[in-house]
Amino acid sequence: MSSSNGNLHALQDISFDVAQREFICFLGPSGSGKTTLLRVLAGLLQPTSGRVNFIRHQHPKIGMVFQQASLMPWRTVMDNIKLPLELDGFNQHKARKKAREMIELVGLQGFEDSLPRDLSGGMAQRVGIARALIHDPDLLLLDEPFASLDALTRERMWMELSRIWQAKQKTVIMVTHSINESLFLADRVLVLTQRPGKIKMDMEVDLPRPRMDDIRYTSHFGKLAKKLRAAIE
Repeated sequence: MSSSNGNLHALQDISFDVAQREFICFLGPSGSGKTTLLRVLAGLLQPTSGRVNFIRHQHPKIGMVFQQASLMPWRTVMDNIKLPLELDGFNQHKARKKAREMIELVGLQGFEDSLPRDLSGGMAQRVGIARALIHDPDLLLLDEPFASLDALTRERMWMELSRIWQAKQKTVIMVTHSINESLFLADRVLVLTQRPGKIKMDMEVDLPRPRMDDIRYTSHFGKLAKKLRAAIE
């Protein structure tokens, strides 16, 4: 698969497979085509050559979480989360019931009636994740969802996302600049080169699950991080 964004050739000869319920991270320098790749997978961009094949579902449901939560400021947490179901024509009772399930999943009980202005950055991204999951997608795409958060909040969100993934077992493709983030979350990490992005490394992350915070301080985690750093540099 190759893709261009305007006159910019972003990706070249990208080819990879994703297993059902697998968590994959794409890691690479700025401008390597990571976000372009997600937009192609989401159907928001058409590749200039090649194709995307979904084996189990010809027209899969796709959820996407962006770098910013992009919540509607006039809608409460509950109303933001149930928006996709409203657009799909669900009645209000079913939509609210499903939204309550998502609120419990992401740990936002008690904030159902809060507006986005009253939420922290991490809480807002939890709303974004819940909104992306509420229609039970076949594929969840994450575009650096924690990039705008401070370091401590970001690390807490790794734990939250890992917990949510363990609970829902969705197929996830995430792009990030963070080596530690990719290793903590992923089953496989794919490293992209500078533009036009090509896959330079496809590395299995053989760390046990569920992953606790202290796994980042083990020697094996450090060895994997060193391999990824060398591939990027």
